[in-house]
Amino acid sequence: MTCAAAYVMGRNMFGPIRDEWDSNWRGWWGEEPPYHAPVFVLTHYAHDPIEMQGGTTFHFVTGGVAAALKQARAAAGAGDVDIAGGASVVRQALAANAIDELVLDIVPVVLGKSLSIRPRR
Repeated sequence: MTCAAAYVMGRNMFGPIRDEWDSNWRGWWGEEPPYHAPVFVLTHYAHDPIEMQGGTTFHFVTGGVAAALKQARAAAGAGDVDIAGGASVVRQALAANAIDELVLDIVPVVLGKSLSIRPRR
């Protein structure tokens, strides 16, 4: 994993909850997520920040990708901001011309239904 100063991710990357938040859910990673930096989660449902071990705090942003990127850039200072996924967030960031470098990890396994980074025609 890269060592960015802040991250932006979509709600689906944070967890499987699709409606109101489950107050017990704290992410996929256990008590010490691999980010060790602020993470800004795009969502339609407000949620208080979740502080985790190792320096990760999940902040939940309801104002869209521009608002999440603005908050992440402020938190990162002179450091890098990485988009941790998923595909919808990558699409939104590409549409906003907010990506300087795109690195894709390809795993040749089909795990079920997914969302493509490229819009389907």
